[in-house]
Amino acid sequence: MVEADALSDLHLAVKAVLGEAPVDFCVQPALHRRKRLLIADMDSTIIGCECLDELADFAGVKAEVSAITERAMRGEIGFEGALRERVGMLRGLPIGALEQCYAERVRLNPGARTLVMTMALHGARCALVSGGFSFFTSRVAAKAGFHTDRANTLIEADGVLTGVVGDPILGREAKLAALCEDAAALGIDLTETLAIGDGANDLAMIKAAGLGVAYRAKPLVAAEADARIDHTDLTSLLYFQGYRADQFAKDGD
Repeated sequence: MVEADALSDLHLAVKAVLGEAPVDFCVQPALHRRKRLLIADMDSTIIGCECLDELADFAGVKAEVSAITERAMRGEIGFEGALRERVGMLRGLPIGALEQCYAERVRLNPGARTLVMTMALHGARCALVSGGFSFFTSRVAAKAGFHTDRANTLIEADGVLTGVVGDPILGREAKLAALCEDAAALGIDLTETLAIGDGANDLAMIKAAGLGVAYRAKPLVAAEADARIDHTDLTSLLYFQGYRADQFAKDGD
């Protein structure tokens, strides 16, 4: 408790000195600074869009779906109900729209591949855990270099989406479970883990991880995270862990 209070006081002191300067920083214990497990959210964290909102554009309902997404990410409404409602609005969308959406709109955020490839190079396990959909996480995980991915499943029939998402829903508690299960499988303590995300359904894993980081996050998440990335790219997570630029993976971004 004494250490936690000291870190909090130091964090506030650094923040006061920086003021409104566009600087991202992290105050943390030196012990276990370099993490052995990365758990990352996908939408608006590893990639620069919300896949469900983009799919909704192909169905002609983006404005309606995006409004629900925003409320869910801010924690104003429950994630599971919001997901089912939004997916229901995609009923009848041709399966080909998923491939088109991925090809035209899904892009890794700056620093994402360098972050994942560098941590993997130095022996860390990297997992992509999303409240989105496996169609996208499987492709994004391969592109960024994650070892594993977990997500929800869109149910299809006769070449179109049925408007139903498979059970069980992967949401806030499932993300926390993924963090705990993967840490246990590696035989490491949660202090040796790193979690990053931007929305309310990421908050449980962010608060439980040894280092929980909010990436351009909603206010609720930013206020609870150990550190924030608001100005720089995802390689800041490497600097937070003590990596030097010359230690970054050569086949990164």
